[in-house]
Amino acid sequence: MLPTLWEQFGDGPFLLRMGCHSSHSLTGLQILNLGLPKSQVRLVPGTGVSLSIGDAFINLHGNWRVKYLRIIQDSGSFDLAVSGLSISTTINRPMVSGVNCQAVVGSAKIRFHGGTSWLYNLFNEKHVLKVLISSKNVLLFQICPLVDEAIDDMNPHLKTLNVLAQVDKYAEIEYSMVESPVVSNSNIDLSLKGEFYNIGQHKEPPFSPNPFSLPPQDSNMLYIGLSAFTINSAGFVYNSAGALSLYITDDMIPSSPIRLSTRTFGAFIPQIAKQYPGLMMKLLVKTVKEPTITFEPDNVTLQVQSAVTAYAIQPKSTLSPLFVLNLNASVSAKIYVEGVKVAGTLTLNEIDMALAKSYVGPFDVRSLNNIILMVLKIMVIPKVNARLEEGFPLPAIGKMNLVNTQLQILKGYMLIGTDIQFTA
Repeated sequence: MLPTLWEQFGDGPFLLRMGCHSSHSLTGLQILNLGLPKSQVRLVPGTGVSLSIGDAFINLHGNWRVKYLRIIQDSGSFDLAVSGLSISTTINRPMVSGVNCQAVVGSAKIRFHGGTSWLYNLFNEKHVLKVLISSKNVLLFQICPLVDEAIDDMNPHLKTLNVLAQVDKYAEIEYSMVESPVVSNSNIDLSLKGEFYNIGQHKEPPFSPNPFSLPPQDSNMLYIGLSAFTINSAGFVYNSAGALSLYITDDMIPSSPIRLSTRTFGAFIPQIAKQYPGLMMKLLVKTVKEPTITFEPDNVTLQVQSAVTAYAIQPKSTLSPLFVLNLNASVSAKIYVEGVKVAGTLTLNEIDMALAKSYVGPFDVRSLNNIILMVLKIMVIPKVNARLEEGFPLPAIGKMNLVNTQLQILKGYMLIGTDIQFTA
């Protein structure tokens, strides 16, 4: 930041009024050397971030011009060495702004060349320092406004935070702040909403988030806690949008002796083969309630309540319902971070079926257990995993990348620890 501030001084002249009838101007400033031996950024509890630069030094070269009584003019070049330069300011939150900026110059040495430089070189360092401090248009009185301007320039970058990020045609996720940041000696805590909504329809789910706090950690730059509420709000959104349904037809089944036909199902339910002989079938798998995810230490489980409706496909493509099954499935989930997204895969553990309605008479649903399990494992779970592997966006600013990422499953939430890299 400091080099940028000094470079701005070269854009126009500094007017140093030495008396009521004379003035000096310094132009064409060039930085020859710059040192920041003591720079520090620290957190100020309850306030923000403190930025301080101490014992900085800078060597400049430029041109000078003097006018006296409008008839005497002189010009030349100069070399200026400033040392003991200190700048301190506090960056406030949540949108950054500078407060309590101070700038101090310890000492300054200047050497003029050309013209009557021998005269100006007689001035001692105290006089040079007095000139630098007293003029409103020169060095010190420009530093803090430029520091504040540089801090304000950070706000457009903060606005790139994906407060409302579209996920797909069904859902968007909101990461707005629910309360002001909390600043301590070692970290800044941000409380973000982290809730999925249907596109353009922000309807709250019939459940509420449980409060949680992050454990003390200091091995990574950033920690993100993602609660079960966030994932469950996604389930509510997709279920409300009707996106958690899938029609399964015979052409979707890989090479197998088991086909989606009344002949295959007639082997388990003879009434189907008798009433609808030689017809192909179609299954509709659809959730009847939003899926519920549970986080326990090192374990993620998903409970899904769905219905399976079987149809016989008539010659003119009309559908004749055969039966409806209520299906409760227990699913294990593996969650991981890919880029700046959280993704996952599912594994089906077990299913529990019950006959909800039959159009072909009563039958034992246990006879269909293996064939329904095969359909779910071969066709439904891969479809779901293909979507989950695309991932859902995490809160991010600009072109931010997550590196050295670690993920832990804890009770009620998952903890992501990561370092951050920004790309141009």
